Amino acid sequence: MGVDLGDLAIKHTISLESLAGKVIAIDAFNTLYQFLASIRQEDGTPLMDFKGRITAHLSGLFYRTAKLIENGIKPIFVFDGTPPKFKRKTSEQRAKNKQEAEAKWKKALEEERYDDAKKYAQATSRLTQDMVEESKELLTAIGIPFVQAPSEGEAQACAMVKQGLAHATCSQDYDSLLFGSPILIRNINITGKRKIPRQDRYILIEPEEIILEETLGSLGITREKLIMMGMLVGTDFNEGVKGIGPKTALKIVKEIKTLKELEHYLYEKYQYEFEADINEIYEFFINPPYNKIDKKFEWGKLDRSKVESLLVKEHDFSEERIAGTLDKIEKAFTEKGAQSKLGDWF
Repeated sequence: MGVDLGDLAIKHTISLESLAGKVIAIDAFNTLYQFLASIRQEDGTPLMDFKGRITAHLSGLFYRTAKLIENGIKPIFVFDGTPPKFKRKTSEQRAKNKQEAEAKWKKALEEERYDDAKKYAQATSRLTQDMVEESKELLTAIGIPFVQAPSEGEAQACAMVKQGLAHATCSQDYDSLLFGSPILIRNINITGKRKIPRQDRYILIEPEEIILEETLGSLGITREKLIMMGMLVGTDFNEGVKGIGPKTALKIVKEIKTLKELEHYLYEKYQYEFEADINEIYEFFINPPYNKIDKKFEWGKLDRSKVESLLVKEHDFSEERIAGTLDKIEKAFTEKGAQSKLGDWF
């Protein structure tokens, strides 16, 4: 879900072509959840193989990654590790929300309200460990590197950008800004026309670039205060203060200097107390755990047989369509000179 800062962040519309030749550190869990939510039938049923196993994550990962490669982008997927203990409460609430969404989905289906059914179905998405392992297997077969984070994938991706190992982080969430990512790219995996629910019209979704220093300068705050803003409206680790949105949060943090002052302000004005571990949450955003990467990233050669074995033989994907996309990937590697430079990016 992430922190809600969308209305205040300074966004620049860009094209996929403008990212050609650049290394992008992609939040893998966020991306896979996008695919699980969006790749569904009209009644909300997820894409599955003949054995009833969900394959939406594999479909999205394969075809969207192919699109990135065709545009000359060098993706690195960053997977979450062990979540911090203070994430448990929000995770439990999300699990409860999924159960409620499942009940609403079933009711909408019974009443033949299919637009509502699909909306509720999207909120039931679950990413299992088997899905994660399959995704890593597919990336390896395509020849795309991935990184295993010790904890939050976004934090690891941010560290990679700061180290000069990647140009930008990529996620739909704005948490990357709280972790200090100099550049955040959104929408590269959902670019294109999207139908507006309950309406017979479409909108064009294009990639966005958010530069942290530009946004901080526009808001007139530091990253530390941006983190406090996030904690006011709610993050992946704390619920936030009911009734306080991004604009009100901005006004509040401009009036205080420290987290302790913020806690005092909230108690005096709202009779609200942060979670007991709010200081740990704050420090986690300031100095999150990450793995230091000393070696260069290497892209291996595309292994067509492994891709076909996983997608076609194991999960019943169309052999013809998979072969056609693999041809495009090979062509992109050849035309852009990718294969000769895969191990020599930096």
